Parts: sequence; C-alpha cells; structure tokens
Amino acid sequence: MDKPIMFEPYRAAAEIDVIPSYFPIPGLGILPVNAFVLNAAQPILVDTGLVPLSDEFMEKLSSVIDLTDLCWLWLTHTDQDHIGSLWRVLEAAPELRIITTYLGVGKMSLFSPLPMDRVHLLNPGQSIDVGDRILTAIKPPIYDAPETTGFYDPKSAALFSSDCFGALMSEPSDSAAGIGTEKLRDGMVFWATIDAPWLHLVNRTLFEKNLNSIRELSPKLVLSAHLPVASEMTEELLENLGSAPEAKPFVGPDQKALEAMLKRITG
Repeated sequence: MDKPIMFEPYRAAAEIDVIPSYFPIPGLGILPVNAFVLNAAQPILVDTGLVPLSDEFMEKLSSVIDLTDLCWLWLTHTDQDHIGSLWRVLEAAPELRIITTYLGVGKMSLFSPLPMDRVHLLNPGQSIDVGDRILTAIKPPIYDAPETTGFYDPKSAALFSSDCFGALMSEPSDSAAGIGTEKLRDGMVFWATIDAPWLHLVNRTLFEKNLNSIRELSPKLVLSAHLPVASEMTEELLENLGSAPEAKPFVGPDQKALEAMLKRITG
C-alpha cells in the first residue's frame, strides 16, 4: 500500500458503524484510521477522517446516516487524521454541535477557529445525555495531544479510545483478533512508543492505575481510531499496552536511512 485507502463501512455492533481507512507509513507498516457513527437517539459522529480521503469519507458517511440527522461530533482531538472532513460535516449537518475541550478549541483557533455557538465543552469525568444513554468522557491511558478525550457508552459497553490501543499493521484486517496475538502485541507496543514516547518516563504505578480504570469499566468493545474493532479482548489490549514502557524507545530514520528509502522507491 503506497497511498491512503478507504474501505467500506461496517457494523461493529447493533448501533455502531465504523468508517475505516488505512494510512501507509513507509518503512513501518500501515496505520488504521477509523471514524465511527454511534446511532444513539441523538446520533454522534466520532472524528472525521483523513484530509486526502475527504471526498470518499463524506460518501461513506452519507451511506450510513443522513447527515442532517447528526446531532453531535465527538472530536477526540485535533490532529489532522481526525479533522479531515470537519468543516464539510459542519456544513452538511447544520444542527450538529462539536464536543471537545477548551484546549481543543484553543488549538483549532490557531488555524481554523470553531464556531463557538456550535461547541459543547466536556472534560474527562463529565457526562452528556444523548437521549437514550449517558456518555462519560474519559482521558485514555495514552494519548499524543493534551486535548484528547474518549468516552464510554454503557448501553453498548463500548469504549471509544481515540488513539489509545492503536497498532501498526502489515496488512488490513476486519478485526483486532484477526491480526494474531503476537503481531497485535508487537504492533500495539510499537505504535505506543511512537505515539506516546513519554511512556518511557512514566511512573509505572500511576500508569497501571490508569490501565485499571479501563479494567473497571469492563468494556466489551474497544473502538480505537487506530485499530480494527476489538471485541471481548480488553484484557489482552491492556496487557499489551502495559508492556510498552519497557519496550525500546522509537528512533526514526536519519538522513542516511531516508536517502536509502528514496533510492529503493525510485530505483
């Protein structure tokens, strides 16, 4: 795979649609980039995909929900792989409001300010009623942006974890279980060392406490922006992530390695 690619949406659970894509990272593998639609009484879109795939994203999103029915956009954070179709969604869904944090608003204001009359600020630990369920915002155990919030949906027992539990992969898969135990562990640990390099400095006791907070939720479904759907495998994901602080720190290619990669590509 040499360019971003989008796949057909699929159902993760009765009320949850996945809008999947993959982004190639030369020399390292491919990274899933998922958005989700939670079909609550007040439907919620979680993130808006990659910028280069915006046309396809809007098409796939429209295939799973009438955009005028969307009530909320849960913006887990403001990295470019999460806001690729943000403004197009806002235009197509005039009643939609954006769930984010004060820092999320602040970071967006640096290049593309959000319309404040359509913003709903929600901090980790706070909840929001979306008609038929109450969603609780969480700070995932690992993250790469300070404004990051995921959430837990008790009705579906699903944890929407933003970048946390992501994995670099060698090929697409329909599920996290389909990656294979060893490949999943290696891919998760590798991704964690890239996305959260501060893990190597973290207090292990405090980190384990954060992991235990997810155990206490006991989600049946983990929906990461960067992993295929993980069903009934939360403990495996937590164990994989718990080993990441002991892994070798990631060091990216230097100029010599870059030149070698370019030579291989160009022949």
